[in-house]
Amino acid sequence: MALHVTLVSAESEIWTGDASLVVAKTVEGEIGFMSGHEPVLAILAEGQVRITTTDGSKVIASAKDGFLSMEGSDLTIVAGNAALVA
Repeated sequence: MALHVTLVSAESEIWTGDASLVVAKTVEGEIGFMSGHEPVLAILAEGQVRITTTDGSKVIASAKDGFLSMEGSDLTIVAGNAALVA
């Protein structure tokens, strides 16, 4: 089962889709997510969100000032500022 990812900023939706792996930076350090990960609510730190899609392509976004929430196979990342970089 794929991980359904939604990355939004205060202004707009940045990226939504299915992924096999997402790595994000929190105030506690970097954390990786795959489908079935235990529920998490964390404060987002300034840094990259690295997404590996189900077809193996990479999506990289910069993000800061927000939080992330993992529940079931849904990962939601809400950032005050975010933008795709690659």
